[in-house]
Amino acid sequence: MSQAVGKIKMPKKSKAKIVKRRSSDNEQLRPKQSRLKHSNTASPLCFQSPLSLFESFIQPMETEQFFRDYWEKKPLHLQRSDPSTAFYFQSLFQLSDLQSLCSQGLEYYRDINVVRCINGKKKVLNKEGQVKNSVLNKNLVQDKATIQFHQPQRFKNELWRIQEKMECFFGALVGSNVYITPQESQGLPAHYDDVEVFILQLEGQKRWLLYTPTVPLAAEYSLESEERIGRPTHDIVLEVGDLLYFPRGTIHQASTPAGVDHSTHLTLSTYQRMSWGDLLLDIFPSLLCDSSKTEVSLREGMPRRLLLGSSEGLDTRRRLVSMLRSLADEMETGMPKVRSTHMKRDFIMNRLPPYSQQQLTPSGKIPSLEDMVCLRFKEHVVITVEPSQERTDEATELVVFVLHSLKNQRESHMMGESYDEKVERDISRGLKFPLSHLQALQQLQQVEQLAVAQLQLPTQEEKLSLVLALWSESLLVVL
Repeated sequence: MSQAVGKIKMPKKSKAKIVKRRSSDNEQLRPKQSRLKHSNTASPLCFQSPLSLFESFIQPMETEQFFRDYWEKKPLHLQRSDPSTAFYFQSLFQLSDLQSLCSQGLEYYRDINVVRCINGKKKVLNKEGQVKNSVLNKNLVQDKATIQFHQPQRFKNELWRIQEKMECFFGALVGSNVYITPQESQGLPAHYDDVEVFILQLEGQKRWLLYTPTVPLAAEYSLESEERIGRPTHDIVLEVGDLLYFPRGTIHQASTPAGVDHSTHLTLSTYQRMSWGDLLLDIFPSLLCDSSKTEVSLREGMPRRLLLGSSEGLDTRRRLVSMLRSLADEMETGMPKVRSTHMKRDFIMNRLPPYSQQQLTPSGKIPSLEDMVCLRFKEHVVITVEPSQERTDEATELVVFVLHSLKNQRESHMMGESYDEKVERDISRGLKFPLSHLQALQQLQQVEQLAVAQLQLPTQEEKLSLVLALWSESLLVVL
């Protein structure tokens, strides 16, 4: 792995110096360099593991320092002056890539937004239907508009490779957008986002103004008026290869300086709806359901006419507080079990599949009772305990689901889907086992390798059936 040479630069409060470049007389905002190929571009990133990828992504900053001093706290600007590093980041996406992709049926709104900030307001210049390269050039040159390209990892292999490892590292979805902005122009007004943001400068320069959050760690996107945001706390100009991080809720706006042909930057975003509050919303329904089976007090009827507002007094609040305290005490003892189901399922079903240029199929020999085995793609697998989805007249039965992202479609990553598509995908992306198989599945998840005979199941038939099911789903390999 080639090493990026750079220095950590704290964002300065004084205006950064802008380096101007001379543009050609017959300017069409087309890149002067030839299109770069990843196969000929040495990567400064290390893909050996999710941790090594993130360590190399934020170098020379140390990962421990980043999470201690910056994550969810304050912005960070990293300058990387090494030419090979800049060359690599430039290869991730260029204006010429977008021009080439126009032949693949890109559509307005779904794939591309054309926007410009005028007097603090966002103006959308989208057409209808498919995007034409000639129209985009006009948007850039004549309209001085910003081209926002959604989720480029659907088309660019190296971005797929990066974001797949980042999703493993964070255990959360990682989306991206490319922004191409002509000189002396701004695409979006001042706003804040509900995601942690990493900006990579790919072409040209971009000037960023950051402001103190009005809603720290915001849980939703919002515009902010110039009257509310005050003076910027940071004024930064990003050069090719630079990285800028800021927490969700950070108010920001960005523009391309004069004398710069155009700016291309990549926004990587993560940790949307990943707060403690979101986790509580996820685990509480099943937690209350499980506790109600053993606690008579939770099954007692609430006061008459409570729903009509006739009994919402101090006694009702005290009763609810007492129940919550009792539930918290039980959680500390480990009973009942705390299960995050919906968040796990949403993540594993919507994330990128493992980075591979080939279709993933069962690997190696079929397992037998005498074999040593191990799970494949552990970071793409989650185990959940949920009610059986089968409708019966009997009491709800808990079962184990082994969910995975091996069959996820890279082309639809972070693009949204219809309800019917989601239901069909959820059903097809995993295996269902009896609750008695949970301990054996956890064995496989927690060790590097295991003898099939050592699986904690009562019969040889059940042991063999379990490993055959996992092998058939490409989740297990014989050593």
